[in-house]
Amino acid sequence: MTDALLEVAGLEMRFGGLIAVDRLDLAARAREITAIIGPNGAGKTTLFNCLTGFYRPSRGRMVLHHPRGRLTLDRMDGYRIAARANVVRTFQNIRLFPRMTVLENLLVAQHNALMRASLFSIAGLLGLKRFRAAEQAALERARHWLARVDLLDAADREAGTLPYGAQRRLEIARAMCADPVLLCLDEPAAGLNPRESAALGALLLEIRAESGVAILLIEHDMSVVMGVSDHVIVLDHGRKIADGAPDAVRRDPAVIKAYLGEDEEAPLPAVVAADLGAGPGGA
Repeated sequence: MTDALLEVAGLEMRFGGLIAVDRLDLAARAREITAIIGPNGAGKTTLFNCLTGFYRPSRGRMVLHHPRGRLTLDRMDGYRIAARANVVRTFQNIRLFPRMTVLENLLVAQHNALMRASLFSIAGLLGLKRFRAAEQAALERARHWLARVDLLDAADREAGTLPYGAQRRLEIARAMCADPVLLCLDEPAAGLNPRESAALGALLLEIRAESGVAILLIEHDMSVVMGVSDHVIVLDHGRKIADGAPDAVRRDPAVIKAYLGEDEEAPLPAVVAADLGAGPGGA
């Protein structure tokens, strides 16, 4: 795929005798939302951990076609993937700094840029103009994203005191403050009620439209997946079993079998059809 932002080829991740990701090929385009779905234990989060430098793959290639040039993620030190490649993620479990304020959580995400502007503290200590300008820009960026996720009024509250759904939105705002080229969201709808899930889907579409960032999304909430995704990839036991547009993937017999553990030829029960987004008559 020549217009891909991210290309993964032959990716394997082994833990002793366990193969968590098995010869995986996939691609994600710029300015698109690509969903990675599959049953529990399919290798989805392991894939994210490889992409974002928490794991070094056993083999395979992960190439990001960054605006500054081609970057081979599997050859980069993990800490450089966010800082240099601008591949930024959230986690299944919320990882905010709960005793910091909401605003401070977003400023922390801009630490690298502020350190460069401060000449690694010298300009900051001397109060030089370049650091003051960078600090003001960081504040403006943080306030912008707090407004986008409807948390500007909570800027001075401790992050840990926010309701659960608001903490999920704050995580996304913090990730956006790191200026991602590829935003990796690991189950952002986990624990949300249907109204909050719908609002999350709308937020992701707005982020994609306004910022142009590509989003890689792991999600079990099929209403979110089918509502926002341009492209869906399905994993099962570390292998890719389907890859395509949402409408095609939700009707794929291999996907139905993976979720149900039934014969591929068995009809799709109505409750599962609704969960996968097909619904009566296939909307």
